[in-house]
Amino acid sequence: MPNRAQLSAATGGRASVSLIGEIPPANSHTVVVESCYPPSPRQSIGYVALVVRDYDEAISWFCSTLGFHLIEDTPIEGKRWVLVAPPGSRETRLLLARAATLEQEKAIGHQSGGRVFLFLHTDDFWRDYHVLRGKGVRFRRDPREESYGTVAVFEDLYGNLWDLLQLRSPLS
Repeated sequence: MPNRAQLSAATGGRASVSLIGEIPPANSHTVVVESCYPPSPRQSIGYVALVVRDYDEAISWFCSTLGFHLIEDTPIEGKRWVLVAPPGSRETRLLLARAATLEQEKAIGHQSGGRVFLFLHTDDFWRDYHVLRGKGVRFRRDPREESYGTVAVFEDLYGNLWDLLQLRSPLS
């Protein structure tokens, strides 16, 4: 990778060079060329916890109704470690977490305060929309075309809102 002096020389001194995270000088044309992180960091969201009333009820709904795969179901000290994921999902999984307190029970179905909470990406919106409707999934908002893709809002068995979403750009 070229250093700051080489890039500055290559632009005839017309651009300053800043590290990612640095504030560029005022009124400058900045070229960001270096990272303050170690080379090639790789991070991802591994699990998103979804508070549920009952493990088996939730597993049944996510696997039978949404077509998710049961990735893991391991007993751990009076609880279970339950992971589900949509077919083809490579990284993020839902961790189904049974409510253990009254406060957690109150959060079931309301984890995002009434906003859309989760986004189920698909490579064929209309295929999945018709399959889910045929399985009795309740759609709260009709399908619509947006600048970013085709979307409809549905609710899970507890009332959490999800977007079924096919992006205009292919999924990477």
